Formats: sequence, structure tokens, C-alpha cells
Amino acid sequence: CARALVEAGVARVVYAVDDPGPHSAGGARTLGEAGVEVVGGVLADEVEAFLEDWLFAARERRPRVTVKWASSLDGRIAAADGTSRWITGREARADVHRRRAVADAIAVGTGTVLADDPALTARDDDGGLLDDQPVPVVFGTRAIPADASVLRHPIEPIRLSGTELSDDLAELQRRGIRSLFVEGGPTLASAFLAAGLADDLLVYLAPAVIGGPRTAIGDIGVGTIAEAHRFHITELVRLGDDVLVVARPDAAEHPETTTRERV
Repeated sequence: CARALVEAGVARVVYAVDDPGPHSAGGARTLGEAGVEVVGGVLADEVEAFLEDWLFAARERRPRVTVKWASSLDGRIAAADGTSRWITGREARADVHRRRAVADAIAVGTGTVLADDPALTARDDDGGLLDDQPVPVVFGTRAIPADASVLRHPIEPIRLSGTELSDDLAELQRRGIRSLFVEGGPTLASAFLAAGLADDLLVYLAPAVIGGPRTAIGDIGVGTIAEAHRFHITELVRLGDDVLVVARPDAAEHPETTTRERV
């Protein structure tokens, strides 16, 4: 593009954000060396937000990972007998489907496939498929039943072993996946948290107390409170009787980020 602009005789180029790609970067330098006036950083904050997933994947060489769960106030995702439908209400579930639709891919582990048989689709309030569907991704080495709902997804599932999450994410990035919505049970969510690969948390809290052993997150290697994984809450959203907490790790938080509350 830079060479084409030079050849076209363009005298001045204004851009927002540097291209982080290893092969596509350097356009501003090429233009400057050719005598073109170059102005960078124009509306950079707005463009960074608009291209967030693309820029993240290009810089980190992996998709941006959002880990989601829905739980009771005491952090339970199911009752002692395994029942979990529905912890949250209709508004919260609709919000999940909207967020599925804007993600490039949605992931669960084989344990969730075997236990819950999820379709991993994005649906409207009437149960119909939305126009945009995430690519289904299944982590794990166990076989999936031939009649599993995920195998009827409009897009063919991607199977990954889950033994080396960093390698798996790099493979997804090579396949064009820039954002990954992790929605499979506590085992997979805990693995991403333990590996420091959760870039965003979406936690839907229902005003209920369940008790029992079925917690949203398992062991993530925290032995003492000083080792706790710390997050900044970036958004609080009231969804009917439920509350959505959106949070990002301290290290990835931008200083200008502020907490917003919508009711």
C-alpha cells in the first residue's frame, strides 16, 4: 500500500495506528523516505478500540481470549445434583448469545461436550440462528459422540488437544481466529486462568446462593492470597435481576480505563 501511494503521487498521509504485522509493518517509514508527509496517531484511541481484536492478535500472535461463566453469588455453576438450567435469567442469556456472535470462535472442553452436549451456536430470542456464528473449538483428546450437537454446527469444529494452550492459540491465530470466547466448564476456564491467558473475564452473577462443590473455577495454582490473580473491573451491567462483571488483568489494563455502570 505504501509503495502504491508513492507511485500515485500522494503528498500527505494521515493514519491512526502502526501496523504491528511482521511483514506488513513499516509503511510510514517507506512513505517518509519517499518524501511523503506522514502524520501518525490521529484518533488512535478510537481506532485501537475498533480494531482491538485484530491488533491484539497481530501483536501477541494469538487470539484475544475471553473467559466466561455464569454463577450464583457464591460462585457455584450448578447444584449438587448437576442441574444448572437456568442460573441466570433471559436477559443475561441473550447477552451471552450476542457476545458469541461477535467472537471469531467459541471454545469448550470435551468434558462439557460429553456432559452438556452444547450446540455452541449464537441464537436470537426465538432460538433461531443469528447471521454471524462463531467457529466451534473443542479442547481435549477424548472422542466426541457422532451425534453430538457441536457436529451439527453450521461451521466445522476445530479440535485441539489442550495440552499446550499457547501452541493451540497460535494455531487458531494461524487459522484467522482473532478472538476466542471460552465458555466450557471449570476445567477449561481454570486452565486458561492458570496459564495467564485470560485477557477478559465475563462473569454473570445471579442473585442466588447454591452451595456445594460445583464451583466456577478450580485450582489455578494460587497457594496464598498474595498469589491471587488480580483484575480491574471495567464494566458493570445490570441484566434483569442478574449482573455482568467485565474485568481485565491488572497488567493488561490501560490507565485511562474507567469503570462504567449501566442500569
